[in-house]
This record gives sequence, C-alpha cells and structure tokens, in this order.
Amino acid sequence: MTESPVLDYRDVDLRLRSDVVASHRRFWERLARPGAWWTGAERVAIASEVRAAYECDLCARRKQTLSTEAVEGAHSTASDLPGSVIEVIHRIATDPGRLSQPWYERMLAAGVSPEQYVEVLGTLVAFISIDRFAEAIGVAHRELPTPVSGDPSGYRPRTATLEDAWVPMIPSDANDPPDDDLWVRGRGGNVIRAMSLVPDEVRTLNDLGAAHYMP
Repeated sequence: MTESPVLDYRDVDLRLRSDVVASHRRFWERLARPGAWWTGAERVAIASEVRAAYECDLCARRKQTLSTEAVEGAHSTASDLPGSVIEVIHRIATDPGRLSQPWYERMLAAGVSPEQYVEVLGTLVAFISIDRFAEAIGVAHRELPTPVSGDPSGYRPRTATLEDAWVPMIPSDANDPPDDDLWVRGRGGNVIRAMSLVPDEVRTLNDLGAAHYMP
C-alpha cells in the first residue's frame, strides 16, 4: 500500500502556529477517509475537482456572462465523478454568488442528494481554506492524500428538518446525542447549521475555525 502524504509545512521559512498545522493535518487525514455519503476516493476526487475548477474554460467563460445558462460546453475535469457532481463543485468554487435554488433543484433532479451536496460543500470549503493558506504563505498546494478504502456511513441526523433553507438542518435548539457537540444549544448560526445535515462537516469547520480565527 502506498503511504499517504502527510500534510506539513517543512518547506516554509516561517514560524507557523502548531494549532494551525495540526488542524490542517486532521482535515487532510479526514479527507482521505470515507465520509457519510462519499468514499475516501470520491472525497479526494472532490478536492481534485476544486483545483481543476480554477483552470476550467467553461467556468471562466460563464464568469464573463450575465447568465450562466447562456454558455454551453463541458467542464475541464480532473476525475470521473458524475457530471452533476462536477457541476456542483465547479459552480460553488468559481461562482458561488450566483447560485440559485432552481439550479440546486436541477442538481437534485440530476441525482445529487441533499446529503451528498452538503458533504461536497463542507469538503470544498475546508479544502479551499487550506489551499488559500498555502498560497498566502507562498508555497505550493499540498499533495493530496491517498484515499482510505471503506464505505460511507450513511449517517443522517434524525432531527434534521427542512425549514427555510435549501437543505435540511438540525434545529438551533436541538441538543440530542450524538450531535450535541456541534454548537451551544440555541446558538447555532445558519452558516454552521447549513452543514449540519452531515455533522462531521460542522466539526471540521469548527476545528479549522478555532485555529484560523483568533479569539
């Protein structure tokens, strides 16, 4: 078995806080493992597609138009993920300000479940933060980890309900195990709750946020 690359910053001529490096490493290890709705190989492929999106000709041409629907073509891809999933990744990565509920509903009709969508979103947000960190300190993007075999858990919180958002979320005042660690009861902001259909995405954001944001 090929040993998975360990995320480190030994090539950086800077003193980096140990908690930042540790949080990045924890996400890198989690990225390689099966999630709730995607395998480890699929999760690493999602990361590959995020990087491909920034070099995608279709995405670049769409950014120059008033309507994304006016531009036809195929995405420049880096994986064999389904086309609907690649569309989700590329659109969120390159043009998030123009996402719409009708577009989201088309992705559902194309076979992307709400749970899969949220796991893609959470993976993408965490991954981009680490790539941007590398760019900010002037080093190359870190080598992607080697996927770990296994099946997704299929875990869905029993309290997740569809309210006014596009995706089901855990209510802000819910405090039911095993998801009672996601936020202080009654203080779950919508930005965090948007990931709560896949609780491990909230845990990842909490972990990275604790290192990236000063108290």
